[in-house]
Amino acid sequence: MTVLTGPTAGPRVPAARAYAVVTWAYAAGFGVPAVPVSVYLLRRGSLPWFGDLFPMYGGPWSDRFRDEQFVALLLSFLGLTAVVASAAARVRHGSRRGAVVSAALLPVEAVFWLGFALPIPWVLGAARVALLVAAWRRLREPQPTSPNSKEISHA
Repeated sequence: MTVLTGPTAGPRVPAARAYAVVTWAYAAGFGVPAVPVSVYLLRRGSLPWFGDLFPMYGGPWSDRFRDEQFVALLLSFLGLTAVVASAAARVRHGSRRGAVVSAALLPVEAVFWLGFALPIPWVLGAARVALLVAAWRRLREPQPTSPNSKEISHA
């Protein structure tokens, strides 16, 4: 399998760059905290609180599943946000395929947003969709490899 290298879409497709930044911020702000929240839950038997406002990831799933199952859901969400962040990097580099993967994963993400009762990702999700739509026409299809293209081999 080979991957073409080339210039990023950033300067030419500002919406693609903005999409990537919003997606990475979302993944860092909501995916990465799943690890310390999981550790806290397993050690103390309860979810940590965000200030004194609400339990983190304390949606309907927190009452329906045993702690170990809930941790599995949290870590699945972390994995999902990692895949979404990776797809965002592809969008940032001008990949239409990355945009398709990103769009296809949004409904899966929404299931987690509902289960964890996460209100902010809905707003970020709407912004991400708008940015993908804005960038779509300027994104490119994967190019076939040619002897003149720079390639990185992944064996």
